[in-house]
Amino acid sequence: MQMLSNNNIVELSAVHHVYDKQPINFADWSIRTGEHWLLLGSSGSGKTTLMNIITGLLKPTTGEVHINQTQIYGLSGAKLDKFRGQHIGIVFQRPHLINSLTVKENLLIAQRFAGLKEDQWRIMEVLASLNIADKINNYPSQLSQGQLQRVAIARAVINKPALLVADEPTSSLDDQNTTAVLDILMRQSQLNGSTLIVSTHDKRVKDHISQHYILD
Repeated sequence: MQMLSNNNIVELSAVHHVYDKQPINFADWSIRTGEHWLLLGSSGSGKTTLMNIITGLLKPTTGEVHINQTQIYGLSGAKLDKFRGQHIGIVFQRPHLINSLTVKENLLIAQRFAGLKEDQWRIMEVLASLNIADKINNYPSQLSQGQLQRVAIARAVINKPALLVADEPTSSLDDQNTTAVLDILMRQSQLNGSTLIVSTHDKRVKDHISQHYILD
């Protein structure tokens, strides 16, 4: 039985997955609380598969994933959903906001899904930290792409997750905006006490975060 370190927020052990009849073996990975990591690999190397496994969206064929000392695939579906909402924040490639809801309502939904009380002060705090507090009553269709990305980050950190994960957040950005988004992610991880994993094949990102997990 694997001995877990109290200082590790993520423990990946003997994870193997078969996707579209192709087997993928993932090297063991331990991440200490508060660290920043890049998950690097070319397109098709299994980055998205591994990100989905770490965040509880895809159960691996074999192996164990511990987040915050919890073996997440030992949880039932409803308990896993609640655990994810409370402990893991995900910034997807696209915002995936609910278009019929305002920014505020999208963040309230994230609190409810995690089984937490509505906290409007927390919503204002997060939006202010991202310089979009004035957009609280706007709908997604009224926001620029940059503002939409900031709202997506706000939703990911609203519940102060132990783990913040971003999937290809810079793939469609120019150099200036790439630097800005990485700075935002690192600052938000520090403000919220979150460990950060950024998945990317963007070579420009390598100099911003020193610790790398590489898929061949």
